[in-house]
Amino acid sequence: MRVDTLTSIKVFRQVVESGSFVAAAERMDLSTAMVSKHVASVERRLGVRLLNRSSRALSLTEAGSVYFERCKATLDDLQATELELGTLGTTPRGTLRITCPTWFARQLLADTLAEFQQRYPEIVVDASFEDRRVDLVEEGYDLALRVTHENTLLPGLIARPVRPVRFFVAASRDYLKRKGVPKSPADLASHDFVAVADLESIPFTGPKGRIEAPFRVVLRYRSTIGVAHAVAEGVGLGLVPDILLSEPMFKGVLTPVLTSYPLREPTLYLVYVSRRYLPLKIRAFIDFLMEHKCKFPAFSVGEDP
Repeated sequence: MRVDTLTSIKVFRQVVESGSFVAAAERMDLSTAMVSKHVASVERRLGVRLLNRSSRALSLTEAGSVYFERCKATLDDLQATELELGTLGTTPRGTLRITCPTWFARQLLADTLAEFQQRYPEIVVDASFEDRRVDLVEEGYDLALRVTHENTLLPGLIARPVRPVRFFVAASRDYLKRKGVPKSPADLASHDFVAVADLESIPFTGPKGRIEAPFRVVLRYRSTIGVAHAVAEGVGLGLVPDILLSEPMFKGVLTPVLTSYPLREPTLYLVYVSRRYLPLKIRAFIDFLMEHKCKFPAFSVGEDP
């Protein structure tokens, strides 16, 4: 019986990954004898021994190690290509798992996702809102919306910039009546501050350049939305993104201060694993969000109160 070369390569890979001929045979629904025949066929065709065999274990030879890595990469590329070609000319569909910061769970994103669902009714968006750096591969996410600076992006991921996101030091009107309005970054040292995560100071830009302003932390949150609620209750000053200042629950309650001292703006990025063989559901979402990025406008503020 003629042995198929591609099948033999797949069998060889499975033997290596399974650790034995018997385990590979079970996983591929073949007899142990057929698995052995496929491996022997590869070795005969290449003219080299790929595996060292004993009654208790098997190991790769030097040639086998090189061949295993090459054929593994080739088979993975082939599988990805088949998946990509299988989606060409079809309607984007499936479940799209995305992760976003907690403060993205606002009406603005809900409206955007509703419009996306109308355009692509066969895509189900499974959105998770959490203030931590999710491992996209390990946790099975398709895409992340991340607000960060370029130098903090992890290598090996594709990060497509959407737009800058403005942050402001803000306070409630009640707090400013009680504690006074800070006029310069140096004034923060005498104010109460609600910090997010491990933040200890804020880098401002003044007339003479960068100003690193420390503050007195009275409360810490692990989420930006938690900071906004605490600031709205008058606990202290805090860093708040522009998108929250325009939300009904905070509009007229939170007041930005020190607006004449700009903060370094982070960027909203679309983060995903690879550009190659991008599934249609991910490509559709990326294109849609880039088309509608104007719906995430920077909030315009006036002068300091």
